[in-house]
Parts: sequence; C-alpha cells; structure tokens
Amino acid sequence: MREILFEYELNPTTWVYISSLMSIGIFFKFGRFWSIRNLDLLLLISFAPGLLMVAPHRTEWVQQFGYSWLFTVSGLMLIRMLLDTLMVRRPLLEPNLSASGLTFTCIAMLVFLTTNVITQSLKESEVTGAILADHVLQKKELPEAVPAAEQTPVGYPLFHIFASFSDRPAPKDTPPEQVERALIRRAVTRSMAVLAHLAVVLGLMVIGYRHFENLHIGVAMASLYLLLPYTAQTTPRLDHVAPAALLVWAAEAYRRPAVAGLLIGLAASLIFYPLLLVPLWCGYYWQRGRWRFLMAVAAVLLLMTFSLLLLSKDKETFLSQLRQMYAVEEIRGIFQPKPPSDQIAGFWHFHVPYYRIPVLMAIVVLGGSLAIWPPQKNYATLISCSGAVMLAWQFWHMPGGGTYLNWYLPLGLLMIFRPNLEDRIASSAVVPAEATWLAHLLPGLQTKSPSLAAPSPPSAPPSA
Repeated sequence: MREILFEYELNPTTWVYISSLMSIGIFFKFGRFWSIRNLDLLLLISFAPGLLMVAPHRTEWVQQFGYSWLFTVSGLMLIRMLLDTLMVRRPLLEPNLSASGLTFTCIAMLVFLTTNVITQSLKESEVTGAILADHVLQKKELPEAVPAAEQTPVGYPLFHIFASFSDRPAPKDTPPEQVERALIRRAVTRSMAVLAHLAVVLGLMVIGYRHFENLHIGVAMASLYLLLPYTAQTTPRLDHVAPAALLVWAAEAYRRPAVAGLLIGLAASLIFYPLLLVPLWCGYYWQRGRWRFLMAVAAVLLLMTFSLLLLSKDKETFLSQLRQMYAVEEIRGIFQPKPPSDQIAGFWHFHVPYYRIPVLMAIVVLGGSLAIWPPQKNYATLISCSGAVMLAWQFWHMPGGGTYLNWYLPLGLLMIFRPNLEDRIASSAVVPAEATWLAHLLPGLQTKSPSLAAPSPPSAPPSA
C-alpha cells in the first residue's frame, strides 16, 4: 500500500481526528442541535480518547486514566440503552449525505481497512498461535517455550487461541517452519476478520432495508460503523468482531426464533457473555417461539461442548476447557483474586479485584430482570436491551475490559437509527411454528395462531 499511496500509514491518532470530523459532518443534525441523535453521535466519538490512552506503549498512569475514561463513557452509554425503551417518538433524521455518497464512503472505508489489515507485518501472536493451535488439534502437550497465558479469556479455547492478536512483531530468529505456519494462520485469521466486518456491514444494511424499511438508514449505519476510530484500531481482532457479526444477524433473524437461537448460542459458546441474553430473548418470545429459541441455543452449546471432548486428550483437559468455555474458573477466581500480572492490561489491573463481585451480581440481576421487564417487549426492546447486557459485561471483563466495543457497538447503532418499532411484538412478527421446517420434524409444534390464522369466509348477507 505504501508503494501505491506514497508514505501511506493509518496512524491511530490522526485517524481519530479525521474520522470524528467526518462523522460529525455526515451525521450531525445542525438544524436540530439538541436532538438525541447529536448526543448519541458525540457519545460514540467520546470513546476515542480512552482507546488512544490505553495503547500498550502508553505510561501506566495514562493507561489507568484511559480505562477510567472508557468506564465512564460506557456507563453513560449503558444508561442511554436502558432508557431507549422510553423514547417513543422517533423522528426520521437521515444523514446529511445522499445514499450514493454514503455507499461510496462505505466501499472506500472497506477497501482501506482491508488493505491496512493485509499489509501489516507478521505478529508474534501469529507465531505462538499457530504453534498452540497445532498442539491442541493434535492433542499434544503445550510446548514449554510457549506457555499458556496467565489470564485465559472465557469462551471456546480453540477460538481464543486462533483469534489471539498482539501488536508486537514476530521475532527475527523465528524458525522457517514456524514462519510458514504463522503465515498460513495470518492469512486465515485476517481474512476471517475482514469477512466478519463485512458480515456486520451487510447485516446493518439488511436490517435497515427489511426491518427499518429504509435502505438509506442501513447504509448510514454501516458507514458510521466503518468510520468510527474503534473499527480502524481493531480491524484484525477476530475476537472483537466475530461475536458482533453473530449478534447482528441474530437481530436480523428475530422473526425466526430457531435461527436467532443458533446464532446467539454460537456467540455464547465463543465468548460466554451472550449467554445472559437468553432471559431477554425468552421474554420476547414468550407468547410465540420460546421453545424453538431455547432448543436452538441448547443444541449449539451441546455441539460445541461435544467438540471439546473430541479435541481433549484426557478427562482433565476436557474439564479444564469446559470450565474455560463456561467461565467457571473466571467466576471462581474473583473470590480468590491474585495480584494482576503486568502482562494483563485492563481496568481491574489498577483497582481492587474484589469489587468485581458486586459488579458480577449486578450484571446477573440486570440480565435476569430483563426477562420480565419491560412486560411488553418489542423489536426495539430486543435491540437496546441486548446491547445493554453486552455493554454491562465490559465492567466485569478482566483483560482489556472496556475496550471490546464491538460486542455491543452494532446493536448501539441499530438503537440510535431505529424508527418506531412498537408494533413488532412476538405475537404478530414472529413466524409461527407451522410455517417453518421444524414443523415437519416436530408435528406437535403445529399450533394455529389466532392472529395469523386464515380468516373465516364471510357470512352470507341476510335475506331481505
């Protein structure tokens, strides 16, 4: 890229200024200065300073202030998401740029971000990740030269080994056979990261076209997603974007509980945290579709658990990986916290880890209460409350807590741009069981719905 565009380099600080000004110019409503849309836009942009301050090369006090900044802004965004269900009036506020201009911006951003990912040099994590993945797939002991991380992320073990990423370049003395394996891993992981970003972009467009009934708004959401500084900084991070893609398409498939359950179950198996979305979505599907949703989630979790059994060399390894997948060790560890390692960055590196206990309790109460509140749930409730649950986990997540914006950012964009969706309740929007392929496998699901049943023929007019 540097040979095509002379001295081209996507500097994070420079991009924060450029992208913030572009976002304001395209989406800020200058004619309605005090509109909620403007406040939402400024709130999204305000994450950028914190992300710059928590970069690995910053001094410790700067990183501490950066994580505190991110937690403060995240708290404001959490309040905004929980209050979204009270905002009934949703005026149509289209972007300042036409649909053609937004489409061009979206394509240009995809090209530049993809190029920036492909042209990056080989990283140290890609060498170690290739070694660890080979040993896990071959059911071998992990090599002593590549010890396991001191803070293991929760979720599917092989996914986190496959998706691990660092900014440190690969050592120059790396053996040629390891370099070859690392190059293959780099090509696969970075291609999958680009495809996951593309899935998020397409998902936002499809939701705008099908469910918001406005393609211009769909392209606007996709363009803002690509413009935000966070997306440029974490483009190669598969662990950031893969769950986001699954949750976006689950929101798109909300009318089909089985499909939404499969996607949420897969996201929960990868990073665990979407598992707390199950009470909210069950509350939405309670009038229609709850069993299809629950069976789909359970089927995916069982399948992923069985795959751990196939990848484990013995019972102890299987149980250890199972505890990692369902965050058992992480939850147990907060009751016996150890001094955080210098290699683990995050908010809780600078604060007393015991405070994670009430934070965890509050998150569980929040997720559970959304099953019954608000009592009448619609599509808007599903979007905003799902984003709130995924955002709340940032206050508990240990390594890099507060920096995984993609887990809720696309849902936040859907919340910001959505129209009035009060009529999208389960009894009228969800596809009945008899209209799905599942009805052929489980005939007991074929229960007629009064709202979608065929209308009765009109009665004969009374005789004179």
